[in-house]
Amino acid sequence: MEPPDLRRAIEAGRATASELGLPADDAAVVHNADRAVLRLLPCDVLARVAPQGHLAESALEVEAARRLAEVGAPVAGLDPRLAPRVHVRDGFAVSLWTYYEPVAAPIAPADYAHALVRHHAALRRIDLDDAPHVGDRIAGALAVVADPERSPDLSGADRELLVATLRDLGAGIGADRARDQLLHGEPHPGNLLNTGRGPLFVDLATCCRGPVEFDIAHAPDEVGRHYPGADHDLVHRCRAVDWAMFSAWRWRREDQMPDRDHWRAQGLDRLRASLGRLGPGRTPSGGGGHGRR
Repeated sequence: MEPPDLRRAIEAGRATASELGLPADDAAVVHNADRAVLRLLPCDVLARVAPQGHLAESALEVEAARRLAEVGAPVAGLDPRLAPRVHVRDGFAVSLWTYYEPVAAPIAPADYAHALVRHHAALRRIDLDDAPHVGDRIAGALAVVADPERSPDLSGADRELLVATLRDLGAGIGADRARDQLLHGEPHPGNLLNTGRGPLFVDLATCCRGPVEFDIAHAPDEVGRHYPGADHDLVHRCRAVDWAMFSAWRWRREDQMPDRDHWRAQGLDRLRASLGRLGPGRTPSGGGGHGRR
């Protein structure tokens, strides 16, 4: 969020907690992107504050957290002192969560994979009617980069690369619906906390349906080697599509990711590296993996 919006989001988070009886004199920004994540003190609550246009995603996240907690999933929980719901205030959707003090030690790849296996097992035990299919998310990203009005800063070569990747590789992901299940959607290292309770996944607003390899592709390479039964060829294809989707969001006219220019370049570089690992003749037609910014 830009500074004026972030200030309003902080005030909305503090006011929501205070009205619910949780003192929130101070707010520390834990993360700032299209939504703000705040640590509120002295009540020690984590507030996730999104523009009201993201109300549906926030509601999906809260419902997913509630149901996953009931089946023992390794996920961060909602604040137990409050009813599990999204609060709307001053144009923002606010949800309130338990704050976990982070453990500084890195999560070993085997532990990461084990947490993901447990999470997928828990996800198979719940249902979320509003969770989209991964194909719908890919189509949404494709619509952004295929429309110059929605992504006006994207160069012709990079636009062609992103369109070709999302169109050609994306079509093959989730085509076999028999392998689909409910997924986290974006279980990358930034969404896995190392806590005193072990690794816990956060940011459940990206829940979707598709093959487990789509989730595995968000984790470091070493993690996939510890995930039993993974189709590693599909993981590599999913990783290329993941980076194409990430890049598509960064090139949106309205994207508010801090340091956006860096992440635009980084996303395209990671996409090209992922396509390079697919081998000759495996890159999407028209993309080639060699566009220049």
